[in-house]
Amino acid sequence: MKSILIPSIVFDDITASLTGTPLQVELLRYDENETPVDGATHADAVFRWIAGKRFSTLVDQGTSIRWLHTASAGVDHVLTPAVKGRKGIVVTDSGPAFGPAIAEFVLASMLSFARRLPELSSNQTAHRWQHVDQRELMGATIGIIGLGPIGQAIAERAKAFGMKTIGLRRSQKPAEFVDEITIGADGLGRISAEADYVVLAAALTGETNHLIGAEQLAMMKPDALLINIARGGIVDEAALINALTNGRIGGAVLDVFSKEPLPTESPLWEMPNVFISPHHSGGGSPGLRQRQIDIFLDNLRRYCNGDQLLNQVDIDRGY
Repeated sequence: MKSILIPSIVFDDITASLTGTPLQVELLRYDENETPVDGATHADAVFRWIAGKRFSTLVDQGTSIRWLHTASAGVDHVLTPAVKGRKGIVVTDSGPAFGPAIAEFVLASMLSFARRLPELSSNQTAHRWQHVDQRELMGATIGIIGLGPIGQAIAERAKAFGMKTIGLRRSQKPAEFVDEITIGADGLGRISAEADYVVLAAALTGETNHLIGAEQLAMMKPDALLINIARGGIVDEAALINALTNGRIGGAVLDVFSKEPLPTESPLWEMPNVFISPHHSGGGSPGLRQRQIDIFLDNLRRYCNGDQLLNQVDIDRGY
């Protein structure tokens, strides 16, 4: 019988969902902030909900763990030395669960920028009746860097608004709702230069660290919007601050930062052309939580039946 470590925060939901199913599995409750964890030494798999204070210790302690599932979309913080060093371990993520929520956040950001909602709100506060020039998403170009489940969810919704979609990925493999696929440095340069909205949805790896720097920012349109819902390290933050200060780009929507929480002294807080979100573009909605649970349950059934697991992470590539 397989033994699976389930975090306390979702243990009751998982056990309730499996009531009456034929799965032969032992579910072991654990607290992600405690060590040692009862049952870890003989557990076959672990479901990680949040980072917890003892994540690496748990993997070290669980010498039999061969499957690690994370409720997160990104895995840069999951692929610890303990995980990378474990031979035969399979890591799966919950990327598709975040697609709807993050895509809606991106669309809301673009609409707010195009329709100049912050200025209209300020005018209302000041009791000022004043027209402002606005833009339309229809016909505008969105460049999406990273076409995983989240990037593709963004593309799908952008197409519904009549936008042209260009995506950057490692290969020319087509993606639904993406008009054109670009690759490599030339593709990055093209998106930087052509897109009205540059959206970062890639994983943080050695290759994508500071992928957007002074060179790419200098190529962007002066009224373009940079939206980062991926990882702060993908952007050279100093170069971005310089570009925003000098009006080199139209603005930025930032959900992630090189250091989190964003330090109170960061100039980004005071910039009128910057919208800051506390690494919460995925939201905390019941819909997101249920999708995360459903993805785990689907993979749990596959794991117990010896079937191929979904959303497998390439540990070497980092996503």
